[in-house]
Amino acid sequence: MRKRRLLATVLVTCLAAALGSAPAAAEDGLRQVLFVGNNWEGTADVIAPSGDYAKIARVNMVPDKDERLTEIYLNPIKLAFFLGIRNGVGEGHDQLVDDLYTTPDGRAVVASRPSFADVVSIDLATGRVNWRFPVSGFRSDHMAVSPDGRSIAVSASTSNTVHVLDIETGRQRGSFKTGDKPHENTYTDGGRYLWNSSIGEVNTALDAPWQDFTKGDRRLTVVDATTFQQVKVIDMRERLDAFGRGDLSDAVRPVAFTPDESKLYFQVSFFNGLLEYDVATDRITRSKTLPKNPATSEDRTTWVNDSRHHGLSMSPAGDKLCVAGTMDDYATIVDRASLREAQLVTAAKPYWATVSGDGRHCVISESGSDQVTAIDFATGAKVKSVPVGDHPQRIRIGHVRTGSLRG
Repeated sequence: MRKRRLLATVLVTCLAAALGSAPAAAEDGLRQVLFVGNNWEGTADVIAPSGDYAKIARVNMVPDKDERLTEIYLNPIKLAFFLGIRNGVGEGHDQLVDDLYTTPDGRAVVASRPSFADVVSIDLATGRVNWRFPVSGFRSDHMAVSPDGRSIAVSASTSNTVHVLDIETGRQRGSFKTGDKPHENTYTDGGRYLWNSSIGEVNTALDAPWQDFTKGDRRLTVVDATTFQQVKVIDMRERLDAFGRGDLSDAVRPVAFTPDESKLYFQVSFFNGLLEYDVATDRITRSKTLPKNPATSEDRTTWVNDSRHHGLSMSPAGDKLCVAGTMDDYATIVDRASLREAQLVTAAKPYWATVSGDGRHCVISESGSDQVTAIDFATGAKVKSVPVGDHPQRIRIGHVRTGSLRG
């Protein structure tokens, strides 16, 4: 028996080495990758997490599409919301994969599918659905995985609820209520707390500043990640007013904490820039306005889902921020100490920003050109662009079991 185990270990190690995996990955049979969710296509591209960002595989995230569509078309209420998503936030397309994370064992990828109002686990070896969790209401959105990889939180947009699921079984561990239209989820303090930002109504044409009251209840909700009891509610309207920026929306979009979680950087609707929030003193301390693209219309109703800039990440050292200037068609690296931006890297409607596997690059999704682009944190220069599927949005680091992908 010991000889068999030794032989198996040798074989796995050799295979991992042949695939270019890091030694740590070879030990547990896992390989680090980047997953890119192609929202309108319903696929996920799996690419190398650094280096040449070469394509490894493509995963069908809607293998049960016919079944889901039949279910929707036989239910008038579900159909109304399905078509509303298509013609509203979907810009004429179905939203088939929003956020996605791999399971700890590397055998499956778990994704939220807005148009199907669910979360599914897809087996990477067979392509089949392991489990499916229909969210409350009619649309699923952003997710977050706990630091231990065991729980996954998903926003249910139309029911103002966050569901927290067991990532292996899909069973609900708990849930909590939020403000209107919950969006981003973030775990802090080693998984002790879960933060949710609600962005309110973003797909109406009531976008003039004086119509802000129509956007609903927007706030940060912080809960205990074990009991799901509310710990704190942060109304950024009060903090923005105190900071002297009553002109800005309080709809918090993508966020990035510093490594020590003492400061939170965040984007808000309609703003070409970002803000800094000090967690201990509970106040906004700095803001940064980034350049506008002269070609971008000033008609706010033309900006996708109230986003001017949407996508934010931070270097592992915490010294640089990467900003996706969505409607201004660029991305840039911002020095955190000075808040000075580097060169503007031209990009077609960049919609997300994450960190490469080796921590050297910011990787943005260009939803307008169906590619992802790596930008060097140190120099601010573009490194490489690689093609992916239709309308890439969320990009997440994942780990897959060696040999599990079907290609």
